Amino acid sequence: MTTTPAPRKVTIEQDYPATAERIWELWTTAPGIEAWWAPDGFEVHVDALDPRPGGTLTYTMTATGPDQVAFMEGAGLPLSTTSTKTFTAVEQNHHLAYTTLADFIPGVTPYEFLTEVDLTPTDNGVHVTMTVDALHDEEWTGRLIAGRRNEMENLGKLVG
Repeated sequence: MTTTPAPRKVTIEQDYPATAERIWELWTTAPGIEAWWAPDGFEVHVDALDPRPGGTLTYTMTATGPDQVAFMEGAGLPLSTTSTKTFTAVEQNHHLAYTTLADFIPGVTPYEFLTEVDLTPTDNGVHVTMTVDALHDEEWTGRLIAGRRNEMENLGKLVG
């Protein structure tokens, strides 16, 4: 018998001066996602969104900033990638979970990883905890963490 170890988890947390309902709206609607989802130097366009268990989010992310375009070109990566997430849990204003198909990594067989987002009301707004599976190696995990932290900062700029 072969046992596959559970994926390593990475947690990112941030407080926002907004209600859980506002953060939920920004995380589960096309205009909300397009307003903050992309890391700096990238844009996101939502192609399809069905936020329910088994539903999907499909979006296209495009490098637009000069540094990001140069990085993508230098790494041999396309300037635009389309990603699909499949919702596994949707508890309005409280918990969101989705798998992402990592099919954009050159030379790596596509695989799925899980992201979970928890919203906890506080006296001053809402505390967001994002827990994500680490990727296949440290370099790509670092890229994922940097991107997600930047996205969370962008969300803060939008609601701050």
